[in-house]
Amino acid sequence: MRPYLIILLAVLLMTAACGGNRTAPLADDEQADSVMPADTAAADSLADALEEMPMPKAADELFDDFIFNFAANSRLQRQRIAFPLPQYGEDGEAVRLRRSDWHMDYFFMPQGFYTMLFDSEQHMEAAKDTAVSHVEVERIAFDDGRVTKYVFDRIKGLWMMTAVHRMPMAQSLNASFLDFYHRFASDSTFQAHSLAETVAFVGPDPDDDFSEMEGVISPDSWEAFAPELPSDVIYNIVYGKPEEEGDSKVFVLRGIANGFEVQMTFRRKGGKWKLTKLIT
Repeated sequence: MRPYLIILLAVLLMTAACGGNRTAPLADDEQADSVMPADTAAADSLADALEEMPMPKAADELFDDFIFNFAANSRLQRQRIAFPLPQYGEDGEAVRLRRSDWHMDYFFMPQGFYTMLFDSEQHMEAAKDTAVSHVEVERIAFDDGRVTKYVFDRIKGLWMMTAVHRMPMAQSLNASFLDFYHRFASDSTFQAHSLAETVAFVGPDPDDDFSEMEGVISPDSWEAFAPELPSDVIYNIVYGKPEEEGDSKVFVLRGIANGFEVQMTFRRKGGKWKLTKLIT
């Protein structure tokens, strides 16, 4: 991540921390972009300051660089939405949102982390591919079983939000895994029963800050390694064209501006998902 983004994110997270970092669930009649930190006065002050900070042109090369700016700068956000913005409901009907109706959406910024789902470790390279021109950011709310999908396209070299889709989680291409993940993240007993016989582990060496250690985790020692996972709302970034759900998933939990990352590989066999690898 570029240095200017680290500074920007650190300031935003300090502000969000002062006002809490809970993300409210979306109601059927609620606009899909109305998520803001609880301390709106502090957030507004920050937004005003960030509006004076122009986004470097290089940020349009990688979507990751763009989305952090988009989620932190209210002026940029309005500039990079293709109004009137079509918002598709669960019935497939579109309502076109005018610029004057839009409210700043901080996306995953207040919670301090974001998540991603990949079909394999090789597919993770798509996040670094400057040729990617279509990305979907999904807000997955487990409490009401709904997914809000924000669609971005790179048009004439500039990333633009072009549509919003809302759907039941059951219609998601990752429906089976999302249903499994929610239970895995919120039920410790189910989690323990959803481990492969041995789970490959890669993590920092406690005796050497510059080295990693590798080994295996058995179910009886899992509690000592189990990471804390979000179970109410997660965001997923899909780079390129979404694909049908396969029998493997790599779940990545990545902190914003703090270097924290957890990578978990799951495989489905006999209709059941199992954790096979953990990287911290």
